[in-house]
Amino acid sequence: MPAVLIHGGAGAASPKLRDHEAECRAALREALDSARAVLESGGDALDAAQAAVMVMEAFELFNAGRGAALTSDGSAELSAAVMRGSDRAAGAVAGARHTRHPILAARAVLASSQVLLIGARADEHAAAAGAEQVANAYFVTERQRGLLETRRHADTHGTVGAVCLDDAGVLAAATSTGGITGQPAGRVGDSPLFGAGTWADDHVAVSCTGDGEAFVRTAAARYLAALVERGALPEPAADAALAEVATLGGSGGLIALDAHGRGAMPFLTEAMPRGRWHSGGEPEVWVP
Repeated sequence: MPAVLIHGGAGAASPKLRDHEAECRAALREALDSARAVLESGGDALDAAQAAVMVMEAFELFNAGRGAALTSDGSAELSAAVMRGSDRAAGAVAGARHTRHPILAARAVLASSQVLLIGARADEHAAAAGAEQVANAYFVTERQRGLLETRRHADTHGTVGAVCLDDAGVLAAATSTGGITGQPAGRVGDSPLFGAGTWADDHVAVSCTGDGEAFVRTAAARYLAALVERGALPEPAADAALAEVATLGGSGGLIALDAHGRGAMPFLTEAMPRGRWHSGGEPEVWVP
């Protein structure tokens, strides 16, 4: 039974969410509808996850693509990852600066013999695959400049993601992020690291958001997947993975979808804009 779960980043219940609740809901709904359209037309889980993330990358109040968090030098460095569960095909980019939709850069890597490309080479590879390139200034918004000046990290929701199940029973995950406001240039978090922030196999697909270093150090996504493979349901497995993150002082959230369409969307933060759709039902979104 086709299904989609999405998230718009775990963080504080900030003025951004309170003042722009309607816009956030509309963006989440559009992302779900985009993925749903792919799945209902017979498309696969990877295309659906990519479609959902592209919508959220274009919504500048989420921390991915345009409107992403800025590094300490005021520029945007973007990371993204995609993974297909049936054969564990994976592609990711880190430190991309010019690909309009970083998730397309990750998809281009998945289509190659590589798994992860960084910096200028990631953009060049994406451009060669036909992904639109833009000036780095395209990603920079006045809101994010203000956050960088005041270092208001709590107002920056990190990362967007989607996990999908198609009617062939294939799972896929996609994650995209701008990182942390004021991060040093060159920092890489968990999003493009498979097993940490992104994972998909025959049993479950996972996309994480939050304190990236803690997700990396606990291999949170792969840990959750191992629990599901051994028979755990997604909800307790997800809770266990976040508990591991918390033991290192980290916080965040994740979405997980198993091969039976059962999902989990837990978070340890004040808020995590999120949504879900299952075949035969209507899309649901939550913006606390």
